Amino acid sequence: MFGRNKQTNKAAENRVEYTPEERAKILGQSHSLSEEEGQMIQQMIREEQHSSRQLYIPQEDLAQEATTRMKPEVARVIQASKVRDILHMFNRDYLYGQGRFDEYQDGLILKWGDGYSRKHIWMTVEDGNLVFETSHFKKCDKPYCNGTHHILSPDLYTNLDIINAELAERFRRPVYERSED
Repeated sequence: MFGRNKQTNKAAENRVEYTPEERAKILGQSHSLSEEEGQMIQQMIREEQHSSRQLYIPQEDLAQEATTRMKPEVARVIQASKVRDILHMFNRDYLYGQGRFDEYQDGLILKWGDGYSRKHIWMTVEDGNLVFETSHFKKCDKPYCNGTHHILSPDLYTNLDIINAELAERFRRPVYERSED
């Protein structure tokens, strides 16, 4: 017991303190993978995990409201906002391709994780607005928050700074799937 305390004290004496600017970031760094590298890592992870989980839902298992095609007006908003492209890069660089995209008539969802840690980022289109499901249940300080969703008008969802900030917030605070999901 005493020897361990000496080692701990010695380690504390030898520790180098860094300023916040010098400290290397740990969380949130992109791995900047090419598509090929991402697919290779994805395959290695799946082989190592001996996972039988599919990264897509077979057509015969889809519920009627879950389709492989969005309505044209929904697809137009998703395309104009560039959320699919950004989410694809996030999936490749941070999740090593382990996320799964599902399209619905009214929106798009990115799911990742298994079992109790299942998370998602869900976007729908309502009345020409891009709607993000949030993990909070009261109004936040964003002017486009209604308490449970962030509703972006065309002026907002075509602004990449706003889309990037919103997706960054969704990545930091994703929605966890409830047990009834």
